[in-house]
Amino acid sequence: MPHTPEPDDGLDSTAPPPPVFHVEQALLGALLLDPHRADDVSGIAADSFSTAAHAALYNAIITLPRPDPAAHARSTEWLDRVLATAREQTRGLTAAYVHALVQVCPWPSHARAYARMVEAEHARRRLRTAAGRLVRTVRDPSLPHPVPTALTEADALAAVVDDIAHRFPPRAGVLPRTTTPPPVAREHAEAGEEEQLLLAAATAYPTGIDSVRWLLADDFTVPLHAGLWHCLTALARRQEPVDPVTVLWEAQQRGLLDNGSEPGEVLRMLAEPAGSIEHWSEHVLERSLLDVAEHTGQRIEAYAGDPANTPFQLVIGARRALVDIAAVRTRWQHATGATPPQRRRPAPTTRAGPPTTRAAHAARATGATR
Repeated sequence: MPHTPEPDDGLDSTAPPPPVFHVEQALLGALLLDPHRADDVSGIAADSFSTAAHAALYNAIITLPRPDPAAHARSTEWLDRVLATAREQTRGLTAAYVHALVQVCPWPSHARAYARMVEAEHARRRLRTAAGRLVRTVRDPSLPHPVPTALTEADALAAVVDDIAHRFPPRAGVLPRTTTPPPVAREHAEAGEEEQLLLAAATAYPTGIDSVRWLLADDFTVPLHAGLWHCLTALARRQEPVDPVTVLWEAQQRGLLDNGSEPGEVLRMLAEPAGSIEHWSEHVLERSLLDVAEHTGQRIEAYAGDPANTPFQLVIGARRALVDIAAVRTRWQHATGATPPQRRRPAPTTRAGPPTTRAAHAARATGATR
């Protein structure tokens, strides 16, 4: 079995390299052996590679003038120039590694297929990075206006999904089989109190409930509070009297007190209004939006972290997940009157031409690009 060369670029030598590492080696070996094949490779750039050494070598290969094929077959002059150019970015490269890449390439004629694999893995990394940024943004306690910032990151994530869909048009709707994490019931320091104040305000001023129809019971973090909101909206819809006692009775009819909730505590909570329904409803909805955004980012991170998922599956799974943000975002815009400009989908940044596979061409021809 041939030895797999590994560049000295600071990687942990104890961890076995992932499959894409070997794919990158095969692609680089093909291009080093037959430099003219770089003209047939599209959809990737230097940052598409998983290591700095491979990125530097690819950048050198595509920037240096092509050697004469006959001269290249007899001399290592062009390989030496590639090595010298790559060393300007990654000093750990050796001539032995460059020559070993040529030896480990199975079929130089498969360079285009290797490039497609590198492109697919780069798409996975891009998606995972964008989803991670969304999750970190939601969790950042220092942001003065977390919702607009989180929505900006959600738009950036959606743009990455769109670009991947352009490169890998989705096939028949095969969802990722990855097990995604369930929504995390995080304890918010102020959520419970704000929800209680909202319920009390709605009990005291039930005519205002109709003005916050964009608020749903699912937006509450405490199950009892969500159930009481159901009670309040039901009583208001039926135009029945609303006060702490009638809400408590409705809660009993719905089985909300079966979990041990004390009737007296419920009455006291509903009898202490402070502030307006609209004010506290917006607070509850904003927190719900952030929770949905965090869970969406976690789902997409899980999809992108599973190497068994194809780019087609990643696109479908990510778009399904982003629907949840879109739904709560629409309600948030209704609540706050915020209507940001519609997101423009950017054109691909590195692909110079149309998708490189026949399947992709066929998908574009039938309009199945989403």
